[in-house]
Amino acid sequence: MASTTAQSGLSDAEHSAQLRKAVIASTVGTTIEWYDFFIYGTAAGLVFPKLFFPNQDPLTGVLASFTTYFIGFVGRPIGAVIFGHYGDRIGRKATLISTLLLMGIATFLVAFVPGYASIGIWGAIILTILRALQGIGVGGEWGGSVLIAMEWARTHDSRGLVASWPQFGVPSGLFLSNLAILAFSAWSGADFGTWGWRIPFVLSIVLVGIGLWIRLGILETPVFRQLLDNQRTERAPVVEVMRNQLREVILSALLRMGEQAPFYIFTAFVFAYAISTLHMSRDLVLAAVLVASCVSFITIPLSGHISDRIGRRNMYLIGAAVTGLFGFLYFGMLDTALPSAVFIAIVLSLIPHDMMYGPQAALIAEAFTPRLRYSGASIGYQLASIIAGGPAPIIATALFAAYGTGYAVAIYILACAVISLVSAALMPDYTGKDISAEYDAAV
Repeated sequence: MASTTAQSGLSDAEHSAQLRKAVIASTVGTTIEWYDFFIYGTAAGLVFPKLFFPNQDPLTGVLASFTTYFIGFVGRPIGAVIFGHYGDRIGRKATLISTLLLMGIATFLVAFVPGYASIGIWGAIILTILRALQGIGVGGEWGGSVLIAMEWARTHDSRGLVASWPQFGVPSGLFLSNLAILAFSAWSGADFGTWGWRIPFVLSIVLVGIGLWIRLGILETPVFRQLLDNQRTERAPVVEVMRNQLREVILSALLRMGEQAPFYIFTAFVFAYAISTLHMSRDLVLAAVLVASCVSFITIPLSGHISDRIGRRNMYLIGAAVTGLFGFLYFGMLDTALPSAVFIAIVLSLIPHDMMYGPQAALIAEAFTPRLRYSGASIGYQLASIIAGGPAPIIATALFAAYGTGYAVAIYILACAVISLVSAALMPDYTGKDISAEYDAAV
């Protein structure tokens, strides 16, 4: 505790106050960013196939819609490289403000994209460009949010819990996005597909204003200020992290396979599967995802806290194993087409995911030396977007089209979980260790 407080140059009380501000700023900011990202995903399953691809058969329309969804994931590694560079060069705080603005403006503009009936294929093209900008913003957001919280942690044995709070922004954003869709779906009724879906995108600009106000009030982290004082910042941190810690970058991407791919199956693909295939009520699925996100309010920080006790890697291994097996139970319950069973399956689906997602931020960020941490953690984390999260709904849709059963998707979830198990076992674990001093091979 003393070393971290000394780095900050603040008293214990002042340091604690800054820690609270940093945690709140990172959590609120990621909530806003993920609200923006998730309303697109929900709309991609519910609205975009008919609005932007009306001449396709239903399955092809869904695939085309999820392809624009995938573009956002392609943008995320690009954002990680761009903002990772500046996060390691000029600081965590300034970079986070930029990512929030980029994400918020792109999301706001989605509300005004005309459909196919108005401007033909150009609507889908504009949508794709805005989705790419969303992805670039999210790509730079995660690393900074985690570091602004974790690098203010006062003790080595609390970083798992502190770093899990930015992860808390995911269920919060998921909850708010689905609540907005559900509310405006009920309000607009039959007109939801024409104008009702646009309102949640418009509201994102209000949330961005709130996020900026909060983020402007925080200080730079003690770890980064120490880098500035010691003149240890790199001119090209992305190049250096690829040269010195490429192994950690690759492992960071691969260990997310069993977490990220199932997440987007549970929260995006499920809309198309449950509504189009099982003919379940749209509101039932939305309500179930809302409840699932509420459960994550508990399970994400709890998993982060447990990782402080048993180790990040051990907690992650447990979560990957449970997720791999849960896929079969999940689709077994969905395929009953019983509203109660479908509801329970969706509500339970994020618990195994959260067992990995809670400790994941600290596990990945701690693996990188301070002067390369924003770049390394961001790139490793976001590379998973193009091999796991982005293609997951497309692969799930294609598997179901080919085999006609959800168990084919469950096998895909299991394969992703096995990759995570192996990768996590090889990942270095810095639980309880000092992460303020340089510890990569170049030092």
